[in-house]
Amino acid sequence: MSTNTVDNKKKVTTARFTEMKQRGEKIAMITAYDYTVASLMDDAGIDAILIGDSASNVMLGNETTIPITLDEMITFAKGVAKGAKRALVVCDLPFGSYQGNPMVALQSAVRVLKESGAEAVKIEGGEEIADTVRTLVKAGIPVMGHLGLTPQSINVFGTYGVRAKEDAEAKKLIDDAKLLQELGCFSVVLEKIPADLARKVSEKLSIPTIGIGAGNGTDGQVLVWQDMLGMNRGFSPKFLRRYADLATVITDAVSAYVGDVKSTDFPNENEQY
Repeated sequence: MSTNTVDNKKKVTTARFTEMKQRGEKIAMITAYDYTVASLMDDAGIDAILIGDSASNVMLGNETTIPITLDEMITFAKGVAKGAKRALVVCDLPFGSYQGNPMVALQSAVRVLKESGAEAVKIEGGEEIADTVRTLVKAGIPVMGHLGLTPQSINVFGTYGVRAKEDAEAKKLIDDAKLLQELGCFSVVLEKIPADLARKVSEKLSIPTIGIGAGNGTDGQVLVWQDMLGMNRGFSPKFLRRYADLATVITDAVSAYVGDVKSTDFPNENEQY
């Protein structure tokens, strides 16, 4: 376990993200959607916690990220912000809360920061959302970009496959990453793109890149906590490393509890008043 992260109690900020890149320290980021899990992740030394719109899938049972609302994201973010003392807290702006209208995006982002306590927002896209990024940054709202596979555009892509494999899309991604930096984004997520491309983008930018399914050439990594701790048995993409098998731990524990209740073994004499 790295003492750089676990023993360092200094609050992680957007400025520290840049400092970490400059000194070659990788950034460890993970999702969380409630107070208890965020507290555990924070205690473990995580650098940043993302309230991802992946909550639509893992918390609400939707097939895509499209249905989750801004109000629901704010509710999840409130608990995370209370649980995270050291980690930088970043909240996704969900589909429909920022596309097409910078002022709507500003209203959404202001609500997230004021009502939840999150410290930054993440939005998907490049040149298409330039005006929105510019508006948010000018208003003093830290923005994390997101390029490559952008799940909110799944109905356009039609697949969750690897993006930017062709030269034209790869060039656009590089241009978009540079533009997001110029517009003031403090970092950018690169999702499910070729590792060589992710490394190239990371080397061209002065702001840190956070990869997911983008190889180890990025400045940091992010995973959904239910995935990396083995809660989702049916989700096994190539980029996922499971660090535990909580699905088995939980089902075994609950099964034992059910058995103890039905056999009247629980509670015993030492577990009652």
